[in-house]
Amino acid sequence: MDSCSLNATILIMEVSRSLKTENGTALHYRLTRGDTTRQKLIILLHGVASNLTRWSEFVEYTTLKNSWDILRLDMRGHGDSLSRGPLGMGVWCQDLMRILDAEGYAQAVLIGHSLGAQVAMQFAARYPGRTRGLVLIDPIFPEALHGDMRTASRLKPLIWTIIFFLRLLGKLGLHRRHIPKRDLRKLDEETREKLLDAGKQEEMIKRYSSVWEDLKFFPVANYLQETMEVIRPLPPLTQIQAPVLVLLSAGVTYADPAAARKTLAALANLEIVTIHAYHWPLTEKPLEVRVAIEKWCTRLTP
Repeated sequence: MDSCSLNATILIMEVSRSLKTENGTALHYRLTRGDTTRQKLIILLHGVASNLTRWSEFVEYTTLKNSWDILRLDMRGHGDSLSRGPLGMGVWCQDLMRILDAEGYAQAVLIGHSLGAQVAMQFAARYPGRTRGLVLIDPIFPEALHGDMRTASRLKPLIWTIIFFLRLLGKLGLHRRHIPKRDLRKLDEETREKLLDAGKQEEMIKRYSSVWEDLKFFPVANYLQETMEVIRPLPPLTQIQAPVLVLLSAGVTYADPAAARKTLAALANLEIVTIHAYHWPLTEKPLEVRVAIEKWCTRLTP
């Protein structure tokens, strides 16, 4: 048991858990729920080179934990689920299924940021019966690519070649022996205090979009493969029948929001909320994000 709070007569606790897969990779996650019967489940999915601490503030402050169980995980290849083997949408979706089955949940609402949003959409298309709803925070679509993401799309053959050789070197034991851990909640709080509150938006964008800063805390091969997974073609959005909330940043960083809206129109049950941010709304506007998600989940029908 790591933390708890008393709300009325229900004791709400967050516990740390680990699930070992058939190849020996341990999937690390944290589950928040009351001491009564199991409730509806929300799964929180982070972005590229990130980890479950991206959601620490959300879990602490959200009112949803009064009526939902909340699970946040280090996706395979991240944080305490570190793996140097191949990653990808198929692997991440299967990992989610393993966790759902292990914890005994029939369905979940998937809430994902950036790469996490892509995983959520892939999961919903592959396993519609296990998907209660989706909240997509700044999803990235091939039709809307901008800046560094558009450049990466044009260099796909070269990047895949580099990934192949880095994986080969890894199998030979030629890789960094220690990857330092990164507390993203601490980073977000410092960023708001020192940069955003001081009106230094451009410095924040430069810091959070820095590849070199991310690579201090993340394997290079994993980073490159995740970039390829972000820009991987998605299944037809018409396959996704679950209700969807999209939180779309107004600023243009990795994707053009106007082009993204055109693509999103294919979703059958869609609501879009604009957040005045630049792809990192959990850092820039955490209260707006939390309120929008809480309102939508409250309206979500059984």
